[in-house]
Amino acid sequence: MPNLSPGAVISVEHVSKSVSDSTGTLSILRDIDFSLAPRETVAIVGASGSGKSTLLSIIAGLDTPTQGTVHIAGQDIFALSEDARAALRAQKLGFVFQSFQLMGNLTALENVMLPLELMGRKDARKAATEMLGRVGLGQRLGHYPKLLSGGEQQRVALARAFVVQPAVLLADEPTGSLDFATGETVMELMFTLNREQGTTLVLVTHDRAIAARCERRITIEAGALV
Repeated sequence: MPNLSPGAVISVEHVSKSVSDSTGTLSILRDIDFSLAPRETVAIVGASGSGKSTLLSIIAGLDTPTQGTVHIAGQDIFALSEDARAALRAQKLGFVFQSFQLMGNLTALENVMLPLELMGRKDARKAATEMLGRVGLGQRLGHYPKLLSGGEQQRVALARAFVVQPAVLLADEPTGSLDFATGETVMELMFTLNREQGTTLVLVTHDRAIAARCERRITIEAGALV
């Protein structure tokens, strides 16, 4: 039986990741082990190439570890089929990326409706409209991403992530492509929505000021916890 922390929403258990090619084996992550409680906010920090984004991908089940596993809400995600993992992601996880990852052929409203429609929600339009209003984009519902500023696109991404009320929000350098003032606005909105919904926030960042706003910091150096 895995040694799960009672009540943990995320348990990362002795996760290692290595890749091999003709030149040898590269160790990306080495024996990463920690648990996160519901509503906890944690920043994963470290230099470029330290393995932060790989760890986030493994937590999401988008990448597979060489050793170890991850439990989300008590479920071993790597004991699931790929389809079942995708279903778990849809139900439990929200994502915010540096590059926004919006669908360019969909309007702001359609981008936010998409995860709700995939869940079969009949109120997708209403819920998406309300969430876009919550992030200050009530007048931008019909705009396509190319007509929105970077900050507006990231607010659409926040609306899309939070509209499903995920148990866990995974954010990878969410202000990395924004100027300082816009980034501050986006982060304030992210932390506000996070508190309102009681989400567990896992945030990869280079920004020490952003990391300091989280309750906990996890530092990775050369693939290992420091």
